[in-house]
Amino acid sequence: MKIVSFPDDNTLLQLSQRPVYKQEDLAYTVKQVFDEVKLKGDSALLGFTEKFDNVKLTSGIELLRDEWHTQAETISETLKEAIQLAMRNIEKFHKSQVNDTPQKINIREGVVCWQESRPIEKVGIYIPGGSAPLFSTVLMLAVPATIAGCQEIILCTPPDKNGNIHPAILYAAKIAGVHKVMRLGGIQAIAALSIGTVSVPAVYKIFGPGNQYVTAAKQYAFSLGTAIDLPAGPSELMVVADDTADAEFVAADLLSQAEHGADSQVVCVTTSEIIAQEIAREVMAQLALLPRKAIAEKALENSAIIVLQQADEILKFINLYAPEHLIMACRNYDWYVNKIQNAGSVFLGNYTPESAGDYASGTNHTLPTNGFAKMYSGVNMDAFYKKITFQEISAQGIRLIGNAIEIMAENEELFAHKNAVTLRLNKLKNNA
Repeated sequence: MKIVSFPDDNTLLQLSQRPVYKQEDLAYTVKQVFDEVKLKGDSALLGFTEKFDNVKLTSGIELLRDEWHTQAETISETLKEAIQLAMRNIEKFHKSQVNDTPQKINIREGVVCWQESRPIEKVGIYIPGGSAPLFSTVLMLAVPATIAGCQEIILCTPPDKNGNIHPAILYAAKIAGVHKVMRLGGIQAIAALSIGTVSVPAVYKIFGPGNQYVTAAKQYAFSLGTAIDLPAGPSELMVVADDTADAEFVAADLLSQAEHGADSQVVCVTTSEIIAQEIAREVMAQLALLPRKAIAEKALENSAIIVLQQADEILKFINLYAPEHLIMACRNYDWYVNKIQNAGSVFLGNYTPESAGDYASGTNHTLPTNGFAKMYSGVNMDAFYKKITFQEISAQGIRLIGNAIEIMAENEELFAHKNAVTLRLNKLKNNA
């Protein structure tokens, strides 16, 4: 892992860039798959699954409920207990975000306004499979969807070479409230959720992380009218470390994200060249022991340890980079907390690993990447609701605000708008 000491502003800007892929190639592939799914439906989905996942689904796309409930129970009791613990914590944290009591605001006499939440009726959740079955993501998406009261929760995840889905994914889906499970991954899964086929219901909003192709597919789905949670692409982590940081811990945290995929990126920022060297050595020592060493090595090629002069520079770089995950392994993290503007999720202190947020602390791990933390939040309860505003205006209320409405409408040259108020005011005058 390379060390960059005291870079200038231009170098820091370059270091804030993520790995780039040819967007035109992605866009062409995504559109091709969507067009084929729209034209041929399930037949196209089966064909793409055979082409991209090297598996021929002879028993259909949807996994029947009784079948996946049975398969779900084949995982160990120890894993079941761990998943249940994580689910309870996720439920507790997300339920704390729910406010079921509408607050009616008396704007002025006779003018009352309020807002109420309604669940998004149909949601799709995409769970990456590939080399790591992310059953934890099932909890992160299905639990808040269930709390919100979404009526249809459709899960798509790529099958293995035998057409099966990892039983831990199925167990998490079973206890978290998923309604249907589809053996479907990649662009074709997003296309199916957006367009709808005989087997896969179209949904109103799609959730879930994925690789560059899945992210591009979600963005294309959005252009066609299906909402998405956020641009959640390859994983990334920034660690801020000082001389109180444990180099072993920091290296482990960096590698925990590097092992996600070759397109992941990890960054460590410090004011100490000594700590930078210690962390670099520890990264290489731990990397040698990782089962996913080859993947992590690729990610580390796009990663760096950066040495800066002082805390103000570190803070500036945090907000420039806008990390998905940010670990503050430093004594003065309280100083940073109120000044951090751009980050998906922040982990404070030496004993708060990013892995805790990935699994069981309760917060959601579906977060904005690639700098989108500058304008997006991570997934939370609000993501599963729409907000509907209500207003009730009495005769006295329209008297008080009606003239202002008339003047504004007339000056915008929207005379039907004005007339809708004028007729009411005149009737009140005539009936007085």
